[in-house]
Amino acid sequence: MMMTEMREITAAVAREQGAPFAIETAKIAAPGPGEVLVRIVAVGVCHTDIIVRDQYYPVPLPAVLGHEGSGVVEAIGAGVAAVAPGDHVVLSFASCGVCNPCLSGHPAHCADFFGLNFGGGRKDGSTATCDAHGHVLHDHFFGQSSFGSFAIAQERNVVKVAKDAPLELLGPLGCGIQTGAGAVLRAMKVPAGAGFAAFGSGAVGLSAIMAARVAGAAKIIAVDVTPSRLELALELGATHVVNSRETDPVAAIQEITGGGADFTLESSGRPEVLRQAIDALTILGTCGIVGAPKLGTEAKFDVNMVMVPGKRIMGIVEGDAVPQVFIPELIALHGQGRFPFDRLVKFYDFADINQAVSDSESGKTIKPILRLPA
Repeated sequence: MMMTEMREITAAVAREQGAPFAIETAKIAAPGPGEVLVRIVAVGVCHTDIIVRDQYYPVPLPAVLGHEGSGVVEAIGAGVAAVAPGDHVVLSFASCGVCNPCLSGHPAHCADFFGLNFGGGRKDGSTATCDAHGHVLHDHFFGQSSFGSFAIAQERNVVKVAKDAPLELLGPLGCGIQTGAGAVLRAMKVPAGAGFAAFGSGAVGLSAIMAARVAGAAKIIAVDVTPSRLELALELGATHVVNSRETDPVAAIQEITGGGADFTLESSGRPEVLRQAIDALTILGTCGIVGAPKLGTEAKFDVNMVMVPGKRIMGIVEGDAVPQVFIPELIALHGQGRFPFDRLVKFYDFADINQAVSDSESGKTIKPILRLPA
């Protein structure tokens, strides 16, 4: 594509493993067939952005990351019918739409999920973004690369939202909030009266706790090592909290529930915590895994203590949700005061992205959201 057809943008670029994001002037192409150009209003910072910067997953660098964007449609490519210029949208993950999981309502488990979301470009290997010198910047991260003033997304991963919804707040619904809430309401389908324990009380775990309250779970247990997060968990719907630095969480959960939780969710990405989440289950209980460690990480569990009591271990991506259906539902629940995910958020200027990342890594901020300049 000719440089004259490209738009100048500001982007946060990950150039080297573990290095700070660099705010740069870059250029982005016009949307092609099936694509949508979105002016980013705000974008959440997710744990996955950080581990990709650190190359836990081999996304090619230099790259524009960011995958919790919200904004306004600027232009659409040929064939796009779901949105039009001026629409307010939340950006979520990419999926192919033609494999068996996609066609059966499970796009988060798309057969080409890794390639489409972590491949560093379109499926054909092309990219839409270059730096000020014309060198390729890998993009299409989670089908969006929203650490920039504009992003190219696909029609399939753009979710239209009402114009009276709080747009700058909504980006994390595209990944972290959707993951926690969807794990409870979609993947595991926690029923009313159940016992549920969240191992990890970050953005994902706290979203799961809020969702468990929506579902009507009778005992909702938050497990973490940070007292302030446990206090917030109680305010958001937890009935009990366990500081696993001070107390054995397995024994505590068994005592609270009278034998073990019906459902647990592991969001820390630590194999030893996953083992605790499995051991804390009751007979026929289900443990959902959403924590993302380095590729190749293995975990241990007692085979007989899973087999005999009929425990289930479930891998969950993006809450196993269909974003176009689930995200509007979460917005409606928020509007009713039943899903107050705004309690997790702190806003930062886009230029302060590295401070936001640092605050996320230290636990100071649960869910940073970067505001893009108007």
